[in-house]
Amino acid sequence: MNTRQNAEQSPQGAGNGAENEAANGAAEGAIAVGERFVVDVGPVAHGGHCVARHEGQVVFVRHTLPGEQVRAEVTEIGPGGRFLRADAIEVLRAAPERIPAPCPWSGPGRCGGCDWQHVDLAGQRALKKDVILEQFSRLTRLDLTAHLGRELEVEAVQGDQDGLGWRTRVEFAVDEGGRPGLRRHRSHDIVPVDTCLIADPRVLDTGVLSTTHPGSTAVDVVAPSVGEPVVVEVPHGPVPVVRERVILADRELELEVSSRGFWQVHPGAARTFVSTVLDWLDPRPGDQVLDLYAGVGVFAAAFAEVVGDRGSVEAVEGDRVATEHARDNLAAFPEVKVTRDRVDRAVRRMVRSKRRADLVVLDPPRTGAGRQVCRDVAGLGPRTIGYVACDPAALARDVGYLIEHGYALRDVRAFDAFPMTHHMELVAVLDAP
Repeated sequence: MNTRQNAEQSPQGAGNGAENEAANGAAEGAIAVGERFVVDVGPVAHGGHCVARHEGQVVFVRHTLPGEQVRAEVTEIGPGGRFLRADAIEVLRAAPERIPAPCPWSGPGRCGGCDWQHVDLAGQRALKKDVILEQFSRLTRLDLTAHLGRELEVEAVQGDQDGLGWRTRVEFAVDEGGRPGLRRHRSHDIVPVDTCLIADPRVLDTGVLSTTHPGSTAVDVVAPSVGEPVVVEVPHGPVPVVRERVILADRELELEVSSRGFWQVHPGAARTFVSTVLDWLDPRPGDQVLDLYAGVGVFAAAFAEVVGDRGSVEAVEGDRVATEHARDNLAAFPEVKVTRDRVDRAVRRMVRSKRRADLVVLDPPRTGAGRQVCRDVAGLGPRTIGYVACDPAALARDVGYLIEHGYALRDVRAFDAFPMTHHMELVAVLDAP
C-alpha cells in the first residue's frame, strides 16, 4: 500500500462535469453566504454532494439525495462566483433511500467526516456506482457497463458491520482547550465530539475522546490487526511502529508500518485488494514484477512468494519511513529489491535503460499516476497491469492514458472501503495488446 495521506475526511469536490459547467454561472457577489432558497436536487457528483441549480447557477449541495427537494443554505461561493456550495438544512421532499443519520454529530455545520450518514447502505453504494460510471464516461469516453458486459457493483468489504465501526486509524483534531474532535466540512473549525460511529470500537476504548490533550494539535489512534491500540500525541508524542497482518487464501503476511504511515483503514481492505490483484495478474514463477508506490511492501511480499528465486520484484516508494519498513518487511525475500525514489523518475530511468517487466502493480496516491507514468509503464511492455485506486476520477483518467498506449481494460471492481463517506476503492486490470 502506498504512502498517500489518510485523507478520507478531507473534502473533495473536483473532478466532475458539473463543476466545469459552473464556469458559466452567475457573477460573484450575486448571492451571499448564508442565503437560503429551495432547490430540486439533481444527480450525485464526485465529492459527496449532489448537483442542483438556482437561478441558472450550479449549486453543490451536501446532506441531500438525487430527486429530493430541499431548502439549501449557501456555505461557500466558488472562485469567481462560478458555482455555490450549500447544505440542505430542510428536506421538503425526501428520497426513499433517506434514513435518520445514526450519528448525532452528522449534519449541516457539524462533523465533516461523513457524507452519506443520511442514506441507507444500498443507496450509498448506488451513489458511488453512479459517480464511477460518470467519471469513466466523461474522462475515458467509456460506457463502463457496456464495456464490462455487466452492471458494476460497489461491493462491501469483508468484515463490514452495517457501515459502522470499521475505521482502525483515526486522527482527531485538538482544539485550544485540549479537547479532541473532528473538523467541519471544508473548515479548520473543530467540533468536539464524544463518539465516532465509524471508528473501530478499539479506537474509542482507548478513552481518547474522554480525556484532554493539552499541548497537542492532534491525536492519532491506531487499532492494528496485531497487538493493542496505540495513541500518538501530535506533534510531540513518540511514533510507534505497529504490525498489520494480511490473511490470504494460502498464506499470511505480517508487516510493520509506522502508526502515522499509510495503511488501509478498513480491516478487510488490504486482504481484499491484494487477493484481487494476485488473482487478476496471475503471477508465474520467473516473472519480473514492478510494485510502484509500494508503501511498506504488501504487494511485493505477496508476489515474491509466487515468482520465486527465478523471478524478481522491485518495489519503488518515495517516502523514507515507508521505504525503511519495506526493506525490513521484505528482507526474507532475496528476489525483492526496494528502491527509494519518485515513481515517475524511477520508471523513466527503466524505460531509458530498455528494461522490461512482465507485471506492474500501481497503487498511487489520490492524485493518480498521471500521463507520464502511464506512458512509461506501458513502455516497459508488461503483459498485465493492476491498478489500485482511491479516486474514481484519477483511475478513469489514467485508464484512458493506458488505453492510448494500446492496453485494454479487462475488468474493474469497486469496493465500499469507506462506508458513510463518498470515498471508495477500486481495482482495475489492463492487458497488453
